[in-house]
Amino acid sequence: MAIASDLVQITPSLFTWQAYDRAVKADLFSSAIVTTRGIFLVDPIPLEKEALDDLAGPGGVAGIVVTNGNHLRATADYSAKFSRPVFAAPAAFSDTSLVFRHVADGDNIGDELRVIEIEGAATGEIALYHEAADGTLIVGDTLINFEPYGFTFLPRKYCSNEKEMHRSLRKLLAYKAERMFFAHGPPILSGASERLQRLLERGL
Repeated sequence: MAIASDLVQITPSLFTWQAYDRAVKADLFSSAIVTTRGIFLVDPIPLEKEALDDLAGPGGVAGIVVTNGNHLRATADYSAKFSRPVFAAPAAFSDTSLVFRHVADGDNIGDELRVIEIEGAATGEIALYHEAADGTLIVGDTLINFEPYGFTFLPRKYCSNEKEMHRSLRKLLAYKAERMFFAHGPPILSGASERLQRLLERGL
């Protein structure tokens, strides 16, 4: 897997990094969010040491979140490096070598990250919501934001049940979010909830 060299700070508490993965022929995006418990890494791909040291900083890494069964990525390496647990839905993966904590719909990770299960997408799909600073949603595969598709749904061929996924995504509208981060594509930095509502209305 390619190693990302640039860490981009979006807000004082939100970071992202990306690299092109030849194996899947796509850009992979990772994110990190700072909470009072420390930093949580979401779907992390490898990041160069200097950038990773800057990210971890004095507060340290509190845990790693995996949003679905396709996003193990560099999770095992980060979990070992920082001796921190991995949070994911039970169906996401079964690597028993990891310190693994199951999460379900409505759970909180580190008090501040709300878990939202998304049925019908990839195996074990979850989204995360952080209420601070007008709200941030972090999604795995269920929504994408890259060309030539733009901001849209996971293509049908990758869904376990496309109609169920569309219905489940409506749960995200209960969480007011100015921003949305993706595992595939750059973040939306304003009006994320409004854009999601328009997308869901078109997708009905």
